[in-house]
Amino acid sequence: MSRSVVVAMDAAADADQARLHQLGYRQELKRGLSLVSNFAFSFSIISVLTGVTTTYSTGLRYGGPVSMTLGWLVVSAFNGCVALSMAEICSAYPTSGGLYYWSAKLAGKEWAPLASWVTGWFNIVGQWACTTSVDFSLAQLLQVIILLATGGANGGGYMASKYVVLAIYCSILIMHGLINSLPIQWLSWFGHLGAFWNVAGVFALTILIPAVAKERARPEFIFTHFNTENGMGIHDKAYILAVGLLMSQYSVIGYDTSAHMIEETKNADWNGPIGIITSVALSTMFGWIYLVALTSIMVDIPYLLSPDNDAGGYAIAQALYTSFHRRYGTGAGALACLGVIAVAIFLCGSACITSNSRMGYAFSRDGAMPLSRVWYRVNRHEVPLNVVWLSVAVAFVMALTSLGSQVAFQAMSSIATLGMYIAYALPVFFRVTTARRSFVPGPFHLGKYGVLVGWAGVVWVATVTVLFSLPVAYPVANKETFNYTPVAVGGVLLLSVSAWVLRARFWFHGPITNVDTHC
Repeated sequence: MSRSVVVAMDAAADADQARLHQLGYRQELKRGLSLVSNFAFSFSIISVLTGVTTTYSTGLRYGGPVSMTLGWLVVSAFNGCVALSMAEICSAYPTSGGLYYWSAKLAGKEWAPLASWVTGWFNIVGQWACTTSVDFSLAQLLQVIILLATGGANGGGYMASKYVVLAIYCSILIMHGLINSLPIQWLSWFGHLGAFWNVAGVFALTILIPAVAKERARPEFIFTHFNTENGMGIHDKAYILAVGLLMSQYSVIGYDTSAHMIEETKNADWNGPIGIITSVALSTMFGWIYLVALTSIMVDIPYLLSPDNDAGGYAIAQALYTSFHRRYGTGAGALACLGVIAVAIFLCGSACITSNSRMGYAFSRDGAMPLSRVWYRVNRHEVPLNVVWLSVAVAFVMALTSLGSQVAFQAMSSIATLGMYIAYALPVFFRVTTARRSFVPGPFHLGKYGVLVGWAGVVWVATVTVLFSLPVAYPVANKETFNYTPVAVGGVLLLSVSAWVLRARFWFHGPITNVDTHC
């Protein structure tokens, strides 16, 4: 490496450290991530193979093909607005605290502590719910793979009990905790692997699925068929379409990871924002391609959603199993495809813990979490080890709801989606209202379009918050048809505000600087 390149790299590192110092923090995490590495973490945690696969049955039930293939494009346009606004703010304030730090800086001096407090708790609870949802979805998929491999539900296959599924989930969490205990160089490798696996997996499955299927849906079916036979007592088409958008909305979350990894990223105020934008743009493109390929083999929707089929109602697994069995007389190829998806979900879950731990590290650094001094510690490899295992423990406790009601646990996807997006929208809201005149952009900015794009994102998040809180079945007669999402999201809001009023307002004053000078 030439002397000039080394000097340039040192200058960039000094600039990153100086900017972090201006924002009020010392450089304590190892800054070793490139633009590609930063992008890879967000792309891995978005993981369209994970989001689309695990919520596909929801989209198929509520609206079917049109709510997914065309709904995806609508959701992506508004998600793009949220991502662009977040990228602009990220460039101005490149700290691991991300969303809650941005809210503190943008809400104005009077409201900064409360805005930071509420944003931070929505963000971290949403991240915990996201980890729970991803890893439990992997445990459920592994159960389906075992079921099909042993003969299927109609052929005497092994159907794991909810306790066995929980044990599988616990094992997955422990593996993710161990991976995230490794130094950042190893985590970077897993991030790159996750990005590669998602791209390669989407390409392979997109080519393989239509090629294997003997019976494929016509283009008119893929892009225009509207499924109203949901079996949930909902018949209004607009209502059905609104509920069906959950799949698309859930499939593209987690890109705040680029912000939470930014204190470990070189040239942070440019590479962080670009990591956000590129991860969302490529996930949108690859996700839609994957969706179209999957929908091309969904020719018998009622059967695929039926709990009486060989996959126990897991629509994608049943569709793949049927396609391979009709072509080759065996479902082994379907199991291989599901294995590819399972690896993608595993890598996504690992990235979730990475993002959780960095958010928890930053939040505890500012004294916002109980026992903050315990969580705000890094080991000799500059890894926030304690908060890594806190993330694992909280995710395990959250999954215990699955023992009581599957519907209550399934609301975890909605909680993760809404919790994260509310946290995304709050700093953007402050950016376009109280701070629009005083906001000083970083190297990446939207210029005169910043306010317009920001408002589009805020209005969209407000809309989906209402939509995802509506009942998903009628009549709402018992715990199996009740939508727990508004209870959980409202609970986070109620608890965070109550904690603020009763105690936190007396001692939490927003992000705490740990250097002598800051901006």
